[in-house]
Amino acid sequence: MPKIARALLSVSDKSGLVALAKVLAEAGVELVSTGGTAKALRAEGLAVIELSDYTGFPEMLDGRVKTLHPKVHGGLLHLRDNPEHLATVAQHGIPPIDLVVVNLYPFEQTVAKLGVSLHEAIENIDIGGPSMLRSAAKNHDSVTVVIDPADYASVAELVKTTGATTLDLRRRLAAKVFARTAAYDAAIAAHLTKEFCVGEPALPALAISAPLAQPLRYGENPHQKAALYGKFRDYFTQLHGKELSYNNILDLTAAAALIGEFSGEAPTLAILKHTNPCGVGQGTTLRDAWDKAFATDQQAPFGGIIAVNQSLDRACAEAIVEIFSEVIVAPDFTPEALAILQQKKNLRLLRVLKNTTSAAPYDLRSVGAESFLWQERDLKLTSASELKVVSQRQPTEEELRAMLFGWRVVKHLKSNAIVYVGPERTLGVGAGQMSRVDSSRIAVWKAGEAGLPLKGSVVCSDAFFPFPDGLIAAAEAGATAAIQPGGSVRDADVIKAADERGLAMVFTGHRHFRH
Repeated sequence: MPKIARALLSVSDKSGLVALAKVLAEAGVELVSTGGTAKALRAEGLAVIELSDYTGFPEMLDGRVKTLHPKVHGGLLHLRDNPEHLATVAQHGIPPIDLVVVNLYPFEQTVAKLGVSLHEAIENIDIGGPSMLRSAAKNHDSVTVVIDPADYASVAELVKTTGATTLDLRRRLAAKVFARTAAYDAAIAAHLTKEFCVGEPALPALAISAPLAQPLRYGENPHQKAALYGKFRDYFTQLHGKELSYNNILDLTAAAALIGEFSGEAPTLAILKHTNPCGVGQGTTLRDAWDKAFATDQQAPFGGIIAVNQSLDRACAEAIVEIFSEVIVAPDFTPEALAILQQKKNLRLLRVLKNTTSAAPYDLRSVGAESFLWQERDLKLTSASELKVVSQRQPTEEELRAMLFGWRVVKHLKSNAIVYVGPERTLGVGAGQMSRVDSSRIAVWKAGEAGLPLKGSVVCSDAFFPFPDGLIAAAEAGATAAIQPGGSVRDADVIKAADERGLAMVFTGHRHFRH
């Protein structure tokens, strides 16, 4: 590889640029630059050729056209070992450009701002930057292209010692460029789709923009490679403990989604295992909430995930450390609680920076066959005024409170889901079974194992009871009230079974099915 003789630098993010430019200048590299980048380099005493002087053509249309020029793209794209290419660029006076350092207008940051206008978003769509990057990356056999300031040091070291870069590095940098431009275009497509396709039943195309957040040691199992992409760090920051695993992230995001249902309410604590809540409690203190949640199931919480809706305090921390937990998720931790919990060196502690309900309002799932399922997230909230009493008996005030509490919990269980609850606590949980009756049996068994009587409890079902048998089983277990979506062709039979047993039953009119 010939030595780098000419570099084109044009960046929005100027961090680390001056240090790289100084190394290039000391190696005798000619620096060509644009606008603000050129100004920043000159301020550091570096000699820079303004791009408009280099091309002999001025910037125009408020800077929309400045790098879209044959002298730029011809200098990048011509093949150095092709006699016809060499003759053409010589004929037109186009010298080679050997190094491109470009990063893009901050489109993603712009559209993330509250109240950003459509005009501002569109003006932050970079045209020349991606074009230069793609030209340089396509011709990576001869051109070094750098989009990430994290790569400046490796490029600078090679230029300093050899005057050139290696083919292996140029290939890796080129791949990184195409990944970035793809993500950039996806972000633009996603934002404009949201702006222009409101009300459409489905997106015309699926656009995903998700930068690498961190590589993971492995996936669900050690033989599977894995990584985390997206804006995870905008929502969580890790304060202590081992590196997060793939399964940890699945579980803790599920825990955060559940506890987000109780944001701003009385102290609430949830314990989850394999994304399913195995105990949820609410009380006057977090310690009180812990006692209720843990009492639901004293086996499943081992190695589980704990989430709370307010700053975790010393009393709750002292109770939690009595068992082994993988992760604790909280809005904050008191200094006393941190001191206690950090004695467990492997326990991961995460602070929630913002409620995940504010994230993108959709779910995306790979289903193999190079296909994806997209849907709106289930953010439906249910108030007492929306409940339809279908039984002869009206629910008591205590039963109504239990219904609204349990309905938020059952929403986060895998179907078929059954939860027995009191006004502020879970009593028995059954989930993920092929039969709703089986889920009910498991919930009853777990409550019995925990020594929690179900007499006077409320049974919550995420989807309708298809036959009376599930409701009858709940009544025989001690439930006196039920909350379910309704909508079965046998609703009349189920209602009759409730009335015959004196149960109060309400329909919500919507289900919370989770596969």
